[in-house]
Order: sequence, then structure tokens, then C-alpha cells
Amino acid sequence: MDIKKSEFVISSPTVGKCPADNKPEYAFIGRSNVGKSSLINMLCNHKGLAKTSATPGKTLLINHFIINNEWYLVDLPGYGFAKRSKTVQKKLEQMISSYILQRKQLVNVFVLIDVRHEQQKIDREFVDWLGESNVPFTIVFTKADKLTPGKAKQNAAQWLDRLKDRWETLPPYYITSSEKKQGREELLNYIEEINNTL
Repeated sequence: MDIKKSEFVISSPTVGKCPADNKPEYAFIGRSNVGKSSLINMLCNHKGLAKTSATPGKTLLINHFIINNEWYLVDLPGYGFAKRSKTVQKKLEQMISSYILQRKQLVNVFVLIDVRHEQQKIDREFVDWLGESNVPFTIVFTKADKLTPGKAKQNAAQWLDRLKDRWETLPPYYITSSEKKQGREELLNYIEEINNTL
């Protein structure tokens, strides 16, 4: 897939305020500081599309970007550590879960995981919840440039291997680096394949 056009459409505080059309949506989510904005910008070949920030947890709304006038890329708030109050955190969790469970246009959730770290409880709980809720998702390992290719592959394999205690079929996954544009073509082709089946 070739991205010719990507532009910001709207930031919504609730699922009810999201765009009213029926184009397919692909949501991106991960822990704060996983490199989500960088990955979105790299995929779209558009440096300032998603706001990258030195402070984790800046995304507080559901952000829609229209791609090639055909589908939406949706940037969801990160879960987990960011300096937020319990009330704000709870509100965000409700917003994220209501979007994921209620949004009919949502086709796939891309869960971003930092490939440098062992499986974290919060990521695992989120992935298990998606599985229990029958939400189609794909794991995207980020920051692969911080490791050797062999080590990145090994870490990803170990992370997925740990799912086998509960999962019969493992989710699809990709290893990416925003710095090196690694995984860009594979991810975009994957989205295109899904779009072609809709």
C-alpha cells in the first residue's frame, strides 16, 4: 500500500463523538512511551502527523486520521504509567474500552510493545482482555533498532511464547523500528489485505 495522503480529522472525548461514516478503522494503542506517535508518523511518511512528545501520556482523546480517503488510523491514549490522577486514568480506561467494544467501524487493534522489555503485566492483561472480548488485534513490537536483529527476534518470540499458557492460537505480530522504517511495508500491506476482504 502506498500512502499518498494522510490528514488529521478530529479528536473525540467519547466514542459517540467519533466520525459518523463507515470507513474501516485501525486503532493503535500501547503503554505510554512505547513510541506510538513515531510509529504512526513513520507509517504515514508524515513527520508531524501524530504529536510526539518527551512526556509520556500526552494523548488523552481518540484521534482520527484519514488515510488515502479510504480508511482511518486511530490514535488511542496510552495505558499504564503516565503522571495522571486515578480519576483521569479511570476515565481514559472507560473511553478506550467503550471505543474498542462499541465502535462498529473498528477492524483491528494494533497493540504496541517495546521489544526491549520482558512481558509486562499491564500489556499481558490488555492483550488477554482483547482476546476475551473477541477483538481482532495484532502485536507490533517497537524500537527494534535499539537491539541487534537477532536479539529483537528472540525477545519477540519469548514474549509470544509466554502467551501459550492461555492462548491456543497466537496473534499475528510485526517487528518495527520507526528510526529505520523497519516493518513499514509489511504493516501497510497487512492493512491493505484486511481492507480487501471487507
